[in-house]
Amino acid sequence: MQNLYVIEPGSYLRKEGETLVICRGKQRLETIPATGLKQLALAGRASISGAVLDFLISHGIDTIFMTMDGRFRARLLLDDSTHTALRQQQYVRLHDPAYKQQLAAVIVREKLANQSRLLLRRASQYDEPMLRTVGAQIRALCHKSTGAADLDTLRGLEGYGSRLYFSVFGRLVRNDAFSFNGRNRRPPRDPVNALLSFVYTLFTNEVLNAIKSAGLDPYCGALHEIAAGRPSLACDLVEEWRPFAERLILALVNRRVIRPEDFVLRSEKEQTDELLPVSMKPDAARALITAYHRQLEEQLLYPPTGQKTTVRWIIHSQCRRFADSLKDGEMYVPFTIPR
Repeated sequence: MQNLYVIEPGSYLRKEGETLVICRGKQRLETIPATGLKQLALAGRASISGAVLDFLISHGIDTIFMTMDGRFRARLLLDDSTHTALRQQQYVRLHDPAYKQQLAAVIVREKLANQSRLLLRRASQYDEPMLRTVGAQIRALCHKSTGAADLDTLRGLEGYGSRLYFSVFGRLVRNDAFSFNGRNRRPPRDPVNALLSFVYTLFTNEVLNAIKSAGLDPYCGALHEIAAGRPSLACDLVEEWRPFAERLILALVNRRVIRPEDFVLRSEKEQTDELLPVSMKPDAARALITAYHRQLEEQLLYPPTGQKTTVRWIIHSQCRRFADSLKDGEMYVPFTIPR
């Protein structure tokens, strides 16, 4: 097992010999081999013992703490001094205003293009003129992004494109039991937004792992401003993968794999710091995580090699290609989502 998610409320993780045991109170919920573990994600109020923490540190296991709605809280940061030269190059490149602007424009242009393609494709499938109209509007923004005067203008175009996109995203939800009236987060206030936030976080964590494997500094990016606790480069490079997250959520909702009863909805009086407006039940979260990992194993044609490979491998390959672009000065080329 490479990835372990502990999502049961009130559970804790302890180590027994060569196994990790998920417990809640005096009940043993699951026993998992510790060997081969690459990443641990703890959601909600799940906790770990000192022995588990020592095991995670000594084995260099990436450990993430997140809320039940998928919001990133913290990460166990392990020291890595093997990629100093590459990171020096990263800082030099991304300190150059012209290079930074060009890279951010490439990221925004591909994000907008992916959004436009998805809307136009679904417009034909569903015979929805509004999807076609907004898809065309977003496609027009792609051309404007290349000529943006500065980063603030570029970020404004990206934000406007996202508002357009999510203004019609509800038309992609073809299940009367769910509704979507716009993007909201921190915390999300309805099931579809909760699903989107959770899967966006999963993809960001996968990109973050790939960035670290490539030897890059995840906190130094181009499009997203540097801020305490924000992995700006991961936020940049995950943009090309957002359509995968959205397609996954739409498939689960429209095929009725996820149901309204899989969520706990609370009134304002019931909400506290620990009780969010909407949260997934553990079984639904497990189903979502399973579907997410199944999507990462989907085989796609990867143009740089001309071969089919898994989405997970493409994510890691793209981060290595980004590292190579910093070394040789060539501009990074995002992955284009196939039709």
